[in-house]
Amino acid sequence: MANKTSPPAPRGDVRRHVTSIARRRSGYTHDVEVDGHELVIDEPESAGGANQGPSPTRLLAASLAACTAITMEMYADRKGWDLGDVEVEVEMEYGESAAPKSFAVILRLPSSLSEEQVERLKVIAGKCPVHRTLASETKVRIEDRAELV
Repeated sequence: MANKTSPPAPRGDVRRHVTSIARRRSGYTHDVEVDGHELVIDEPESAGGANQGPSPTRLLAASLAACTAITMEMYADRKGWDLGDVEVEVEMEYGESAAPKSFAVILRLPSSLSEEQVERLKVIAGKCPVHRTLASETKVRIEDRAELV
C-alpha cells in the first residue's frame, strides 16, 4: 500500500484559499476586495466604462509583471544578488474576442549582472505562478456558481 502524504504547501502565502469580491459601484466600475486590500476595476471608456481603474485583463498583465518581478527578486535574494531597482514590463496584445492573445515580458536588470545571472533570471522569471498559469503549465479548475440574494 502506497504511503499517502499531503501535497507540499505553496511557497510564501501558505493559505490554500483566497476570496476576492467584486461589488458594483456603477456601470462597469467595481470595488474589488482581496484579503483586505481594495482595488477599483473598470473598463476603458472605449468599452463603455468610466476608466476608473484598470480592466480585468489589464490587471492580468499587471499581475504577470508583479509576479515576475517578485519571483526574480526572491531568487536573487536567496543567491545574494543585488538587483537594485529591477523593473518588469508586460506588453499584452488582444485577440479578436477582447481576450489577451499574447504577452511579452521585458526584464530590466542591472548592467552589473553577469551573462550567466541574466540567463538564470530569465529562466526563473518564467517560473512565477501567474506565468505558469497563463502558459497552461498549471491545471486550473473554474467552477461557476450562482447564489440568489
